[in-house]
Amino acid sequence: MKTSHYTPATLAELIKHSCEAYASNTAVSFVNGSNAYTYRELGQSVQKTSELMSFNGIGSADKVIILSENMPNWAVAFFATTAYGRVVVPVLPDCSANEVNNIVKHSEARAAFVSTKQMQKLSDESKAQLELIVDLNSLQPVKVSRQAANADVSVPAPEDLAAILYTSGTSGNAKGVMLSHRNLCHNLLIAPEVHNAVPEDIWLSFLPMAHTYELSLALLFPINSGSRVYYLEKAPTPSVIINAIKQVKPTLICSVPLIIEKIYRKSVMPKVKSSAVLRTLFKLTPKLAHVIVGKRLLKTFGGKLKVFAIGGAKLDREVEAFLHKAGFPYAIGYGLTETAPLICAAPVGRTKVGTTGWVLSGEQLRLEDKDPNTGIGELCVTGPNVMMGYYKDPERTAETFTGDGWFRTKDLATIDADGRVSIVGRIGNMIVGASGENIYPEEIEMVVNNLDGVEESIVKSEHGRLVALVKMNDEVLKARGLDALQADEQLQADMLKSINSQVNKASQLCAISFVAAAFEKTATRKIRRFKY
Repeated sequence: MKTSHYTPATLAELIKHSCEAYASNTAVSFVNGSNAYTYRELGQSVQKTSELMSFNGIGSADKVIILSENMPNWAVAFFATTAYGRVVVPVLPDCSANEVNNIVKHSEARAAFVSTKQMQKLSDESKAQLELIVDLNSLQPVKVSRQAANADVSVPAPEDLAAILYTSGTSGNAKGVMLSHRNLCHNLLIAPEVHNAVPEDIWLSFLPMAHTYELSLALLFPINSGSRVYYLEKAPTPSVIINAIKQVKPTLICSVPLIIEKIYRKSVMPKVKSSAVLRTLFKLTPKLAHVIVGKRLLKTFGGKLKVFAIGGAKLDREVEAFLHKAGFPYAIGYGLTETAPLICAAPVGRTKVGTTGWVLSGEQLRLEDKDPNTGIGELCVTGPNVMMGYYKDPERTAETFTGDGWFRTKDLATIDADGRVSIVGRIGNMIVGASGENIYPEEIEMVVNNLDGVEESIVKSEHGRLVALVKMNDEVLKARGLDALQADEQLQADMLKSINSQVNKASQLCAISFVAAAFEKTATRKIRRFKY
């Protein structure tokens, strides 16, 4: 198979090269084949859409919102903006109307591509500010500036601002991350260290394209490789994703831990426990049993999967241990929006349970304020992937960098003798125990989440006591004649005993409380901890 080693310096170079080199290949489409673009057609639509913006006065350095679910036209709007010197402002489709309008105002956007479903989120104030609004489903304008003069565009340079991505992460304090063409294109240089993509590869994209993880690794990377990307026409529920997988048989999927963890707990393990044959195999020949179940799992993902990339949050150790023993083709990575995003990764076949791989080419890592006893310190990074700063926020930008210019990730980590990085937890999440011990709630939550019937949890400190908020599986509670708001003292006591037998003395829980609803999450399915 022909491989692509082209590494563009800008997004303009990326789209120009791909549309010429892979002209007849299909670039993007919905799962059912509709709204398909070959690379030639994609290039033509990008140019036509850029001309629409120029005709309506939207030129170089102007900010352009994209507010939409994933779809082929998202790629058109993105490249029509960035390849001509404009600045794209992708907005997550699950943002509230208030968040959307704050972003429109703060970014000083002059144009917006908005899907039909999302159009209602634009306030009258936002509509008045935006001089051009385009329905992304049809690429037809719904508002134009009648007095606009034709605007000039430019060929972007590597150091030019390409995108502003607004993220609140799990802290709740929204900020606009400024990424240059160089930042985003650096991922195209290092991504082949995880997988050397080829034109024959097929991506299934279901994480939000407005998030830098999906944007960089499931749009820019496949487009640069001449591959094909499929999008869902419906909301990405488990059943919709599974049906799509059966149809397109992807070779690559970018995912977050929550998805594979749910499949493991709700599909894999129940089948193992309900099968006398598999139970016996796991007791007598666990190695063979893992291989058998691994092959079944691979078949569930279409049978042609080369890479199931996992990022965006920490993967549960028990789940990863299963994937490792089952020979499932998973790769794991770590990064942040501020690093565009990749910092570390381990490709298929080179993963190690509990670690997130090695630092990638061109980047450097170090641990700040490292504890000499535990080896844990704040992970800091420097390299061409590190953001330009936070938009209109020099104070926060300054706070985020060390005195010598390294980016502070605010993640606590260790680095072993082989250079593998292990993320322990977030600085803001760490709890200081009564005797001064550092307690990492994420580590306790992994134990809690592996109990039968638990869907997710948060561990926090209340008046100096460690407590867990737990979302139980509704079916488990129903079987016990309970709902989520009813206490079951025996169940809670059994859970506490099991958890505390698996954690150190400082990390022992004092209480468990059930919650009725799933916890609110970010685009990469991390719980918004500040809400709780």
